[in-house]
Amino acid sequence: MSLNLTDITLTYPDGDSRLTALDRVTLDAPRGSLTAVVGPSGSGKSSLLAVAATLIGPDAGTVTIDGTSTTGMTRGELTGLRRRAIGIVFQQPNLLPSLTAAEQLQVMAHIGGRPAARARGRAMELLDAVGLADHAHRRPHQLSGGQRQRVNIARALMNDPTVLLIDEPTSALDHERGAAVIDLITRLTHQQATATVLVTHDRTHLTAVDRIAEVHDGRLRLQRDDLATRGTEA
Repeated sequence: MSLNLTDITLTYPDGDSRLTALDRVTLDAPRGSLTAVVGPSGSGKSSLLAVAATLIGPDAGTVTIDGTSTTGMTRGELTGLRRRAIGIVFQQPNLLPSLTAAEQLQVMAHIGGRPAARARGRAMELLDAVGLADHAHRRPHQLSGGQRQRVNIARALMNDPTVLLIDEPTSALDHERGAAVIDLITRLTHQQATATVLVTHDRTHLTAVDRIAEVHDGRLRLQRDDLATRGTEA
């Protein structure tokens, strides 16, 4: 498993008491698989993604990435782990307005310590994978909303993460562009062999994902698991 959440409990202060955001959540995401996490607003989806990204430490339970438990890691060690093993696609692309599409990706390579010569080639490879090789020299204002989201996804893959975490990638897109982005994520998950967890409130485009899990009142349950079905058939 590339990503393993085991018995995760997360609470937040709520006046004189604490509010439970995640209640003993367990989720395994193997490489090359896409898990969609759905649920209403306030159900705990974003909290689950934040814990998986090591941005928030849980009250109890363990997060394991590539066989390494994050329990007891320092802030610096967690930062290094994120740079090395985790790609995060935020809801808003937040691209740097002065940089071209290729430069957006190359900045990530610089942060990750990649040699500049290799970074250019990797950036062009990923832009080609998301269908934007011809737009490599364009800046964000020259790209459509769907194209900016594609750059956002390519940027998250720049340092070859084993875990890819995606937050509401279609929220600002129309139906057609949203479907195209989900298709792209599905294809890249299999091509790049990432353990991908996609948080979304939109169930419309989820026919091709490997798993669907629902979070409700902080508890998670699998609604569909095609990986288990394929394993049984094998």
